[in-house]
Amino acid sequence: MMPPMNPRVLISFSLLLLVGGCSVGPDYRPPQPTTPASFVEAPASTQPAVSDATLASWWEVFGDPGLSALVDRAIRSNLDLRTAAARVIEARSVYLGSRSGLFPSFDAVGGYRHDRSSDNADGNSGNAMISRDPDRHDWSVGFDASWEIDLFGGVRRSIEAADADFSAAVEDHRDVLVTLLADVARNYILLRGAQRQLEIVQKNLETQLQTLELTRSRFRAGLTSDLDVARAEAQAMTTRAQIPPLEDQIRQSIRRLGVLCGESPEALADELSPVAEIPRSTLDISAGVPSEMLRRRPDIRRAERRLAAETARIGVAVSDLFPKFSITGDFGLVSRDLKNLLERDSIGWSIGPTLRWQILNFGRVQSGIRAQEARAEQALRQYEQTVLLSLEETENALGSYRREQARRESLASAVESSRRAVELADQLYRQGLTAFQDVLDAQRRLLEVESQFVTSDQTVSTNLVAVYKALGGGWETKLSQVDRGPLILIP
Repeated sequence: MMPPMNPRVLISFSLLLLVGGCSVGPDYRPPQPTTPASFVEAPASTQPAVSDATLASWWEVFGDPGLSALVDRAIRSNLDLRTAAARVIEARSVYLGSRSGLFPSFDAVGGYRHDRSSDNADGNSGNAMISRDPDRHDWSVGFDASWEIDLFGGVRRSIEAADADFSAAVEDHRDVLVTLLADVARNYILLRGAQRQLEIVQKNLETQLQTLELTRSRFRAGLTSDLDVARAEAQAMTTRAQIPPLEDQIRQSIRRLGVLCGESPEALADELSPVAEIPRSTLDISAGVPSEMLRRRPDIRRAERRLAAETARIGVAVSDLFPKFSITGDFGLVSRDLKNLLERDSIGWSIGPTLRWQILNFGRVQSGIRAQEARAEQALRQYEQTVLLSLEETENALGSYRREQARRESLASAVESSRRAVELADQLYRQGLTAFQDVLDAQRRLLEVESQFVTSDQTVSTNLVAVYKALGGGWETKLSQVDRGPLILIP
């Protein structure tokens, strides 16, 4: 039985524990940035703001099964997303480990020591009358315990910082997912756009080659000059020269999608090579209010959590100005003879408070506090910058999407007019009522306008993807919950 501690010591430490509820350093308050009442570039619409449910799986508004399948594969296998998930696990482990600082620590100890003393150490060499054993054997087993009382809240502030770091890692994981979804959709749209461009070029090349053959026949019949043949051949070869870059763009898009899905660059070649339509959506976007964007975007939420972590670390730094109180003790069995180790007389123990105070290091501690305050200031400015960049990105995406829609409508009319012009020019040329140059000009103009229309069609869809990314859509779905319970992430 261990004797009770001195009552005065117990009372003193009880008071310390009661006072230990305070935490030094500033208490964190989330910033409240000023945002505009609405987006300037948001199209005038009577539609309600895009819902969280739509944002959660925004790629489905395109109604393209191929795109949806690629999104699912990328979420399951993308390596950047897996890396971000590992960072979440790391941050959560650090957070859980930091909580152990609130509780006592126990270390089991045990050992054996053999000492032999010198016969000449006490000047007794050669004295046969003195007999003693120069060998000493010590056996020991027991445990050590220590507990640093968090009197001024330094440990609690470190736990608060680790908790905020964990939340920031979760938001970073979500931000990686948002970016991944947008990259998959954008590259898929670029692929389908390049395939459509290639079809248009090949179709126009076929028409131009027919025109070239007709011109050669007319030249052999003496109905036209060699100049018309040269012009027709030059235009056909110029159109043919557009094919290799488009084929290269198609291959690059397929490879990019393969890597985004966590597979080899050529893994999706057979699956994606067949031509398909450019994904389109007629959904009327109403972005809602900017304050909702702040609630939803993972990069803003991550910046806010990093600010919270750096603010908590100010308290950790300030706690070094104050003394550290600890209770240490040990209990064990020590004996010179192993067979007596478990006897009552082998019991030994000690317990007592300790105090550590960096009295002579206040200059260094103050410098550490100022450095941490500067880090918190940087985190605040980074948060404010993230908000401003998010507003800028959203305004640009909304404006580009709206204006490109208007451009596509004009180009659609231009395509119809250009096709009619080619037909009329060809008819008049065959009848000898117009110059061959008019036919070439009409064909060249049709190719240009059709290419511009496909590019615009593609751009409208990629701009819509940019809108959804700017609004922070996509992380709410397909991603298992990451909370304070067991961590479950995409395998």
